[in-house]
Amino acid sequence: MAESSMPLRACRARFLAGNLAARRVAGGLRAGYPQAMTRWPIPQPMQDALAHARLAAASGEVPVGAVVTLGGKVIAAAHNAPRQDHDPTAHAEIVAIRAAASALGRERLESCDLWVTLEPCAMCAGAISHARIARLYYAASDPKGGAVEQGARVFDQPQCLHRPEVYAGIGADSAAELLRGFFAARR
Repeated sequence: MAESSMPLRACRARFLAGNLAARRVAGGLRAGYPQAMTRWPIPQPMQDALAHARLAAASGEVPVGAVVTLGGKVIAAAHNAPRQDHDPTAHAEIVAIRAAASALGRERLESCDLWVTLEPCAMCAGAISHARIARLYYAASDPKGGAVEQGARVFDQPQCLHRPEVYAGIGADSAAELLRGFFAARR
């Protein structure tokens, strides 16, 4: 399996196992080495999603970006555009899923990953389930509107047709900073 398509948990576990083994000396860690990494590098697809979130902010939209990948390659990328498109469903996730389905010529996006800068709302979580996205990576949690680990918890419902693997908190600080800056400028 290519490193870029390996699930993040596996990448972290592999890194920690190799890194920890390399740092062990006579039953302990060498002096001067941190006990654990406190900050992970942001994977390229999340960096791309953050770039799209910045584009959203620059156009007056709530800064949320999304990227769909297949086999580590970007298939589609989008940002929030409800005001621009006069479409309340034009959330970054929905726009990216539509573009990916069009690019691949199919409605099911099995084996695709979705990278998004904010925890998806109930509408977007439903679309993720219907599109059969394999893995969802999101940056910042959304206590008010999120529906994955907050609120409705769509993927935990017995009626949910498909449950993607979910990885939260990747690039959370960067995404939260974008959102805070965007809303602070409007107050």
